[in-house]
Amino acid sequence: MAADQRAALPQRVPLVAPSDQLQIGRTELRAPLLARLWAWISVIATLGGLAVGVALALAASDSPAVVSFTGADGLGWLMFVGSSVHVAFTACLFVLPDVRSVAHRHRCRCWWAPFGLIGLGTLASMLVPSAGLAWALLAIYAWQFWHYQKQNTGIVALAASSHLVPPLRRGERRAMRSAGTAGVVGLLAHPGLLGFGVRLPVAALWTPALALFVASTSYGLALLAHRPGPARPASFSALYVASLLFWAPMFVFRSPYAAVGGMTVAHGFQYLVLAGLVMAGHGRGRWARTGLALNAALVGGALLSWASHLHASPVPLRVLFGAYVGVLMAHFVVDAGLWRLRDPAARRFLEARVPSLLPAKAVPVADGSAGGLP
Repeated sequence: MAADQRAALPQRVPLVAPSDQLQIGRTELRAPLLARLWAWISVIATLGGLAVGVALALAASDSPAVVSFTGADGLGWLMFVGSSVHVAFTACLFVLPDVRSVAHRHRCRCWWAPFGLIGLGTLASMLVPSAGLAWALLAIYAWQFWHYQKQNTGIVALAASSHLVPPLRRGERRAMRSAGTAGVVGLLAHPGLLGFGVRLPVAALWTPALALFVASTSYGLALLAHRPGPARPASFSALYVASLLFWAPMFVFRSPYAAVGGMTVAHGFQYLVLAGLVMAGHGRGRWARTGLALNAALVGGALLSWASHLHASPVPLRVLFGAYVGVLMAHFVVDAGLWRLRDPAARRFLEARVPSLLPAKAVPVADGSAGGLP
């Protein structure tokens, strides 16, 4: 073909100018402001709860008479909020139509199972002697602390979604599960950390549990470091690291309150931050609704806390302790389904209540510019 004929053909024009191509190359996805604030508040709730629990426990003694609601250390009050109040707040969420819709789709998990567990706990408190009840409680508390790590994993997964970064990879989830497994095995090896006088023939598992925790944490940190820079924003990374280190106090301290008290506080405050956002939602009356729910949770938490100390009481009162244990187990079961992001119904209710935590689409923000809510 002649040179003049080639020149007459239409030339291929680039779709994006060179300057725009450079700008797109420097563009990253910025999470909504509320999502970043929630992540940082959750980091503070986790690490702050662990640190305050350890500090207050070591400043007091190991005697339950010192670590009380009226103690100057304040650890009893923090554990009251982190334990009983946060459990009661789950019931408050059912005033929301979105939550009731999820519960209707999962009636067995959200209705029948809770009532059955409360009935089972009540029946066991009447029929099982105190010595046998201690063994059952040890299994329930092991379940409770595994529930703690499941919540940690869910919160980090939600942080990945809200920060518009790739979801947790299989290895990252495995590292968190392994750290939680190490913690639960460590508690079973030393039940005294939970205040139990029973002994299991697994005390020798303490050292392997510690080794598994160190290996799991190191593996998780290495996987985080291998993420590309834009895939590990500071708030997401801090929350993932805090969740990996969640069990560290238990392997460091021998005081029951220093070992597990801070974990109880951290877990409860994590939950209240997220559940409070869901309760507030958006629109008119959000703060009044949240305030009423918190007050109801305080009243319900006070009743649960009172019932939790009736395990050594005569049978008529011990029935209330059995009901408390049933409510605790029901909380584990309901929470496991209510916040499951893989469930379309649960995801829709969270998107409707707090859309910033599950943004429908990515918001591109060039480097150095200010991000905003979508």
